[in-house]
Amino acid sequence: MDLKLKGKSVIVTAASKGLGKAVATAYASEGAHVLISSRNEPSLQTTLDDIKQETGNENVEYIVCNMKNPEDIKQLVAKAVSWNGTVDVLINNAGGPPAGSFFDMTDDDWYRAFELNLLSFVRTIREVVPFMKKQKRGHIVNLASSSMKQSLDQLLLSNSIRPGVAGLTKSLAQEFGQDHILINAVGPGTIETDRIVELNQVRADKLGVSLDEVKRSAEQAIPMKRYGNPEEFARAVVFLGSGANTYISGQSLLVDGGLVKAL
Repeated sequence: MDLKLKGKSVIVTAASKGLGKAVATAYASEGAHVLISSRNEPSLQTTLDDIKQETGNENVEYIVCNMKNPEDIKQLVAKAVSWNGTVDVLINNAGGPPAGSFFDMTDDDWYRAFELNLLSFVRTIREVVPFMKKQKRGHIVNLASSSMKQSLDQLLLSNSIRPGVAGLTKSLAQEFGQDHILINAVGPGTIETDRIVELNQVRADKLGVSLDEVKRSAEQAIPMKRYGNPEEFARAVVFLGSGANTYISGQSLLVDGGLVKAL
């Protein structure tokens, strides 16, 4: 299948590691011009070198961007446009909010989760849509969590904020459909990343068991009896955010091995 990505201008945020890095690598493998961002410049440089070496694509650049800083987001999009003339694909990604229950969370925790995991997506979309409308095409994929559809234990902030990403995705697909801008959300289930190790450690500490015990228990709850890997997740994202996707919009897809039981 031709994904029609060669030479396309792609932004992937929070791409220095984990799912963001896997998605950026997949786009680079398809010949896209990929701009990656995160807050950590040394990590970005390492990731840039890794992607170029793995894919042989030299058209990969980076910019330091704090997704809670509106000016950083404007500079991110401005760099993509100065480099490639437009933005064809936006992959919105940001680190997950901290684990915890209701009385663990302060007002500041709530504000930070809202700004990082919802408002930052609003801000990036606001910057790229004018270019997509002008060219009458574009793809946006918002990376979220399986908590878009089913709540997760000890992840109150994610359970509260991530459904907003699904709502934003559905609403904007309606608003910008006439401009041929396709907008979808993808939520990972249990994908083997540093974030999952972090959450598993929180659970292990709470239960007083080992990290391996938590992992084995989690794997047994997944119908496929294993964690997913970032490359599997990235393939779904890249298809939705590619020229091969011409009619899927407003959807919230889970890549979770069948874990979530919600319809």
